[in-house]
Amino acid sequence: MPSPKRAGDAPMPIEVEAGKTYFWCSCGESSTQPFCDGTHKGSDFAPVKWTAEEDGRKMFCTCKETGNQPFCDGSHKPTS
Repeated sequence: MPSPKRAGDAPMPIEVEAGKTYFWCSCGESSTQPFCDGTHKGSDFAPVKWTAEEDGRKMFCTCKETGNQPFCDGSHKPTS
């Protein structure tokens, strides 16, 4: 599978609403980061569906390297 485009170097804080479904961009090409706008169509990528269980702030990944999709796990930080 090809590597996604890095869309940012830091997580994006988003206020989410309980019961609402969000589609996180996994390809990095979306113009509506961190969410999918359909740009991936025709590629090997697909959005990640996530439904909020409660209202609150979530830190969505923009580097696309997280092991905890769709949320930031610190993968964007240098390893040195």
